[in-house]
Amino acid sequence: MTLRADDVWFRYSRKSPWVVAGVSLSVEPGEVVGLHGPSGAGKSTLGRVLSGSLHPHRGEVSVDGRPPRPGRGTANPVQLVAQHAHLALDPLWKVRRSLAETGAADSALDALDPALAPPALLDRFPHEISGGEAQRVNLGRALLANPRFLVADEVTASLDPISQVELWGLISAAVDARGIGVLTISHDRPLLDVVAHRVLDFRELVRTPA
Repeated sequence: MTLRADDVWFRYSRKSPWVVAGVSLSVEPGEVVGLHGPSGAGKSTLGRVLSGSLHPHRGEVSVDGRPPRPGRGTANPVQLVAQHAHLALDPLWKVRRSLAETGAADSALDALDPALAPPALLDRFPHEISGGEAQRVNLGRALLANPRFLVADEVTASLDPISQVELWGLISAAVDARGIGVLTISHDRPLLDVVAHRVLDFRELVRTPA
């Protein structure tokens, strides 16, 4: 099972420029691939296309030959974890409800690594937890969907150094234990050199539109 993008093109309207132009890449199970490039280059848009949240105008995204399904449900083999953790959580829902949104059984919630969602956080609202705690909850929610791949978009960019190390430790544990493939997007090349098995330069993937 491989996550593939084959000659993928995307733009937000017919009159706007291409944000993603002719990009091809692949991520294998158990592999962490870094995607490096400057802010505003189109990396996050590509991440949403890979997760099925956006649909390419040309080309194809597939997991084992099938397109990923949009949304956060258990049917989608590609889960997106974005940078702004609090914005990814419904402010009116307690953490427990946000985790249950995946459709996971109560037994799965109970078995979730407490490092991702400590019991003390489950009955709090997003504004009552820190950025690092919110991002761990988002990672836990993604893992509850039993994905084959994660798209981690600048997931530690807003966190302090200690929280960064803790979150990457949890991601690495999921890669090792479950064989999950990860595409991690960042403009921080030194970070990618540490956490990724290989690093792609987004600018080298993009084609010049005809």
